[in-house]
Amino acid sequence: MDFKDYYKILGVEPTADDKTIKAAYRKLARKYHPDVSKEKDAEAKFKDASEAYEALKSADKRAEYDDLRKYGQHGQPFQGPPGWQGRGAGGFGGGQDTGDFSDFFSSIFGGRGPGFDGGQSRRSTGRRGQDVEMELPVFLEETLSNESKKVSFQVPQYNAAGQHVSNTSKSLNVKIPAGVADGERIRLKGQGAPGVGGGANGDLYLIIRFAPHPKYDVEGDNLIITLPLAPWELALGAEVAVPTLTGKINLKVPAGSQNGQRMRAKGHGLMNKAGERGYLFVQLKAVMPKTSDDEVKALWQELAKKAAFNPREHF
Repeated sequence: MDFKDYYKILGVEPTADDKTIKAAYRKLARKYHPDVSKEKDAEAKFKDASEAYEALKSADKRAEYDDLRKYGQHGQPFQGPPGWQGRGAGGFGGGQDTGDFSDFFSSIFGGRGPGFDGGQSRRSTGRRGQDVEMELPVFLEETLSNESKKVSFQVPQYNAAGQHVSNTSKSLNVKIPAGVADGERIRLKGQGAPGVGGGANGDLYLIIRFAPHPKYDVEGDNLIITLPLAPWELALGAEVAVPTLTGKINLKVPAGSQNGQRMRAKGHGLMNKAGERGYLFVQLKAVMPKTSDDEVKALWQELAKKAAFNPREHF
């Protein structure tokens, strides 16, 4: 089952409003409707556009799809996040008619295709389980890794009367989505407290918090690192190894560089939603030797005389 990027199919941005989405669908429907279009693969493109609009026109469906979109790429096999289960046959709304919609659509929305009444007659009369929310510390290096991160949390348990009786520990292996941002809220469907009386499970919400890093500060997708340099390295220029999240790079500091000056290295920052990495800004910092003997002191005095430089000339 391949993932479908419904925004890409309609040719709109993920931030598009309802009016833009509707207009994009109507344009494609007119172009590819099988009764009038002579375009190649018109019927398939018309079905794709109809399916995309069905998924995005409802605020609830769109929110559910947006949660899963972090984990898929258009045309690539889709497995979903940890704990996610498709709703196809046997799931919620199983057995309802989804028309000509794809397996991918049915796996997310079950029978909630055109004309489906929401499945009220098939819903359990039980109560939905409580959502669980927790902060998840993430190291900057982990935002670039494909490895899963183990998450442990407490899940409340309720009796048949809906009374809280205890908590149980639960662990999941969670893959951090590429381009995740500090403070972002990620939903893991069905991983919260169990429902009561046959009700659906609640959800787990993870609030991403970047752990402080000993070397880098974060500004959006960019990182900032302070590079200590000797005064003569600023004056004469130098080539210095600078650490990044994935290794070291050699940075050429031009002669005559200033204390506090920033240089930048493209593609060595954090990942964004588009799969591109921001900049690493390297801030130059002059560091004076802590001690100097009489010979070194004499050299500084000679430099002061020969340079004839007044840094406060325009102060």
